[in-house]
Amino acid sequence: MNRKRGLKVIEEMLGEKDALEVRRNWKKICPDFEKYVVGFLSGEVWARPGLDRKIKSLCTISALAALGRLRALELNIRMARNNGVTREEILETLLQIAPYAGFPATWEAIVLVDQVYGKQYETTDEHSAAQPQPKKSTAKTRRTQSF
Repeated sequence: MNRKRGLKVIEEMLGEKDALEVRRNWKKICPDFEKYVVGFLSGEVWARPGLDRKIKSLCTISALAALGRLRALELNIRMARNNGVTREEILETLLQIAPYAGFPATWEAIVLVDQVYGKQYETTDEHSAAQPQPKKSTAKTRRTQSF
């Protein structure tokens, strides 16, 4: 495990402020989880040279969407944006997996993409758009997004 490299990678993908907040929440719940994510996932897996971060982000988003892991999916959509992935590239990736992962899983994922990237389009300040938080979903909003 490479914690130093992992800290650098996660900060590059989330921004210093958001990375600190996410790590602080993990530590509060389970300090060992934060150590594994930073040291192994960020410091080893994401730091591997075989694929660039943009491709890694699209692969990760595909897997998380297919598995229905919405909390991790939202975080990885934010990281993908910082890794240079466009909204359109994520949507195309999700459309590609829809027949395999299922349309309901894809639907959940495209709603998250809209929330994360939609927030970016609502701001006029280019610098503040770099680290937006997704919109909070309410029960009323969820009801309108389902059949």
